[in-house]
Amino acid sequence: MAPELIEDPALRQRYRFTREGDALNVEMWVDPGGGVTPHVHPAMEERFEVLAGRPEFLSGRRWTAAGPGEQAVVSAGTRHAFRNRGEEVAHVLCRATPASTLEAFLTDVAALSQAGAINRRGLPTSPRAALQAAALAERYRDMVELGFPLPPPPVQRVLFPPLARLAARRGLA
Repeated sequence: MAPELIEDPALRQRYRFTREGDALNVEMWVDPGGGVTPHVHPAMEERFEVLAGRPEFLSGRRWTAAGPGEQAVVSAGTRHAFRNRGEEVAHVLCRATPASTLEAFLTDVAALSQAGAINRRGLPTSPRAALQAAALAERYRDMVELGFPLPPPPVQRVLFPPLARLAARRGLA
């Protein structure tokens, strides 16, 4: 039986996860217009291999397009993102090492997306959604630092913990 396919309608992508030792393989299908905003994994390396389409990868401050058979490697601690500006679905295999909590994070983000709580830029769609997003960001803060369009990480470290506690008190975390 094939692993479950996780749908993220706001970020316009689908994921399938498999584990291989300490690595997590994330098979992704990114629809035209889909992708993720800039972020940092302090202790995780990601290796993206393009299987189809022509997605673009941000590493540091530079965007680079890649086609089938090409790779993009993002070292731990490097600001990065990806997007699909093409006309066809981009099919990408990402190998994240160590796996950490990436699968749970992406699954939880997809659940917020499915509930209409985040928009295409990954921003909350309501005050309730903002509390849910803050709780999510706080829960995974050791694995990922979220970037623009959210406040800078130092502001997140001050702002998100009390918002996450408020979300928990309201049963939203």
